[in-house]
Amino acid sequence: MAVAMAQHYVGGDISLLTKYEEHGAKYYDKSGKPCGDMLKFFSEQGHNAMRVRLFVNPENASATDKGQGVCQDLDYVVKLGKRIKDSGFAFMLDIHYSDSWADPAKQFTPSEWLSLSDEQLYKKIHDYTKDCLQKLKVSGATPDFIQTGNEISYGMLWGKEGGSYKSYYAGKSDNRERFTNLLHNTIKACREECPMAKIILHTERVEQPAYSVSFYNDMKAANIDYDIIGLSYYPYYHGNLNSLTSVITNLETEFPDKKIMIVETGYFHHWQPKDVKYDFSSVWPISDDGQNKFTTALIEALKPHEGKVIGLFWWAMEMNEKGLDWGTQRVTDNWYNAGLFDNETGKATKSLTTLHSFLTKEQQAAIANPTIGKKQYSDLSYNLSGQRVTDNHKGIIIKNRNKILNIR
Repeated sequence: MAVAMAQHYVGGDISLLTKYEEHGAKYYDKSGKPCGDMLKFFSEQGHNAMRVRLFVNPENASATDKGQGVCQDLDYVVKLGKRIKDSGFAFMLDIHYSDSWADPAKQFTPSEWLSLSDEQLYKKIHDYTKDCLQKLKVSGATPDFIQTGNEISYGMLWGKEGGSYKSYYAGKSDNRERFTNLLHNTIKACREECPMAKIILHTERVEQPAYSVSFYNDMKAANIDYDIIGLSYYPYYHGNLNSLTSVITNLETEFPDKKIMIVETGYFHHWQPKDVKYDFSSVWPISDDGQNKFTTALIEALKPHEGKVIGLFWWAMEMNEKGLDWGTQRVTDNWYNAGLFDNETGKATKSLTTLHSFLTKEQQAAIANPTIGKKQYSDLSYNLSGQRVTDNHKGIIIKNRNKILNIR
């Protein structure tokens, strides 16, 4: 699938969907009607892109991390990625170059790579990436977007946990060349195997606009070949919407040739933890309506940047404990009440549908079967991104106000 950069992409990270389905989670729409096929349901809400994480060898993750949802090896991702592509969605692959969670606080080298020198790691990360992409392609799960690392604000492949870390800090020379060499090699593999895919460099320093600019300046100086600036934004970690607006404004000014995506966001609909950094419950109450109020405010904040910010992805949108036996069939060890389904009722929250309004007016109009003047184009076919396609386009098409799944 060739990605048209003028389009907007909205959806979420659904990395645990397979596990929830296997364990019998019960998903319902807002009215209480069973959702049926979940990918079809998401498309009916106007979503057009899905994200899945990949770990090198999650079997090596700690019991704690496995209890948080670390299980996505290549075989798992191939199967879920194919479902996503067959259902007509754009597919974002989020590669954690680690056996477990890779984020700003931990970017630990996979166990099987620990004995490798830096030079050997440069080759390993290239070959590993290339091998993964080849297997995804052969299986019909070619990614449209590839994150070459997850939240890599401070580098990647630091070494062994508890050891002497080879971390990076924007604007400083320590390990900068090592980090950019790793990126050069993984991106080289992406360009070789998936030349149509867009490369995302993902950071999460929304609270620190100057650091974010410094990071991407380092990438520019090193001639890193990428397409999209990816950001994480959780208000309870990163502050109010003014913080997000500030970093976006700075980035679009400094890097006018790059698009921006919010590749992770979320807000609680129930049971906000007590240890959040910022409590916005007086602005956005911890409820279905409050979560939806946040979602609406977020989209409104992004609209002035419509030509620049082209993606919005909700993290863990699929989490849902309804129907599971907590003693024997749990998927995670703790409920995460910032997904888009109520863990107690299994019903979709209002935000699931509201996310659709992030799409451009043209996309929304196309999906709703547009009219121009008095002429109605009901005989035309569109994909979920609002792009004109032929009637035999593989995946879901919209025609005559109906969604049709073409499998060929």
